[in-house]
Amino acid sequence: MMKYAKIKYLVAFCVAAQVTAACAAATDAQRVKKGFDRKAAEIRTARLHDAKWGVFNHFLQYGCKTSDEWNAKVDGFDVEKVASQLESCGAKFYFITMMQAGAFICAPNATYDRIAGTEPGKACSRRDLPADLAAALGKRGIDLYLYYTGDGPYKHKEIGGRFGFTEPRNVGVTRPFVEKWASVLEEYAVRYGENVKGWWIDGCYAGFLKYNDDLLALYANAIWKGNPKALVAMNNGVRPYFAKHYSGDDFTCGEFNDFIAIPSDRFINGAQAFALIPLGVSKNGSEWGRWSQPGCRRDAEFVADYVSLVNKAGGVVALDIKVYNDGSFDPAQLEALKVVGRRTGTLKR
Repeated sequence: MMKYAKIKYLVAFCVAAQVTAACAAATDAQRVKKGFDRKAAEIRTARLHDAKWGVFNHFLQYGCKTSDEWNAKVDGFDVEKVASQLESCGAKFYFITMMQAGAFICAPNATYDRIAGTEPGKACSRRDLPADLAAALGKRGIDLYLYYTGDGPYKHKEIGGRFGFTEPRNVGVTRPFVEKWASVLEEYAVRYGENVKGWWIDGCYAGFLKYNDDLLALYANAIWKGNPKALVAMNNGVRPYFAKHYSGDDFTCGEFNDFIAIPSDRFINGAQAFALIPLGVSKNGSEWGRWSQPGCRRDAEFVADYVSLVNKAGGVVALDIKVYNDGSFDPAQLEALKVVGRRTGTLKR
């Protein structure tokens, strides 16, 4: 059990989060679909809810300047090792990034190549990493979720320009850009079908990028063409409380920088309460520097207690940890995850 000081710390933040969430519900009320069917929502999100917690990995092009380097990095990622580590700690679902900001993506896509003007294997990897992950995870009963973005390859001036979106991003996205980027997503969604249980789409900001429900629906519909049962969540940035963004969100993106908020209910304006939090230690002391970093900024018992509290309230937690190029997890983080697995009952040994 937690020491008294830790209990006091969490309870204080939980109370604050509950109050803030209630305020947020009022401002987000216009996005709630009329006639929310709680029973239907419970059935639709049952697998995610019952999983209790899982792991999130950033696997991106960092360090890769050429297509050959990117393909070598993707080819070297050991999906069996990833699946085995997840099984060893009792994680029931796994998120991995497909891309972020740059030109490279970890799976082939003919639609991307056509729009970007790239040859197969140059920007999109030759290996289909999500397909291989789905196979390895499926054998162990672990669900695969994928991370996509709402701003595309904006950092690559040429390719981003062909899609119609580059810096400065604060001018906002246009419908032609979203249609093109959604067509890339649709190819992936149709290919993976029910092998991918859901999608977490970053950079769908209402203010900064000018996203609205009509534009976000293009992504959701692209996903549902491949799997009508797939869960979707569109990210509107870090909040100090659980919040729903897109009216069709099945779960909250729940991006937090620390283990603070506790949901007031399983459903937040109709979306399954879900939190995504980095476990790593920031190199520069910034709260934004915790993502995809090794080490544990909170001890294992603290994290396990937090996950248990969220589960008790009806929510789910994804823990962002460091993954190395070969698919190895940070050893200290893996040991912490085993504590979470034992505490929540997902790890039986």
